[in-house]
Amino acid sequence: MTSGNSMTSGNSTTGDDSATGKSSTTRFRTARRRTAVAAGLALVLGLGVTAQASAGSPRSVSGKPSDNITRIADFYGAYIDAVTDEGGGELADELRKHYLTPAFQKELAAWEDKNHANGILQAQNVPLAWKVTDNGTANYTEAVVTLTWGSDTTQLVVDMTRGTHKIFHIGTKGVEAG
Repeated sequence: MTSGNSMTSGNSTTGDDSATGKSSTTRFRTARRRTAVAAGLALVLGLGVTAQASAGSPRSVSGKPSDNITRIADFYGAYIDAVTDEGGGELADELRKHYLTPAFQKELAAWEDKNHANGILQAQNVPLAWKVTDNGTANYTEAVVTLTWGSDTTQLVVDMTRGTHKIFHIGTKGVEAG
């Protein structure tokens, strides 16, 4: 090489590089940046693969119209959608008429007037999620509905007749067997 540059001067880690005018500090910063960018890309690409794998898993939901737990889950899912969606008030009212006994509709209206809250949800707000679990009884179906409000949960006991598949009680405790 006749330009005055040697093979070692370009790879020097100390002093000035006369050919480029870059100091060793600048080269180290550039190398650190490249390493950080490479690590960041590896992290992003790694997370992307994980997200795609989990997003690709099919989900399924099943139920039977003869199963009261399915009916309670269907009611809560549709009801929460109705009160969340714009203009869903009429649907929420129709769902109450369809799923609740007439006597319980009256009882619930009185509870709501007294407590200034939604009787189905026993709250003034709408939960972010819900889960229905069979609590088992002999003469009627009793389910525990867990409503999730951010980091907090509320559990309600919902009782449904076996013959007519109508909800006759919602509260923090089940009805007294009698």
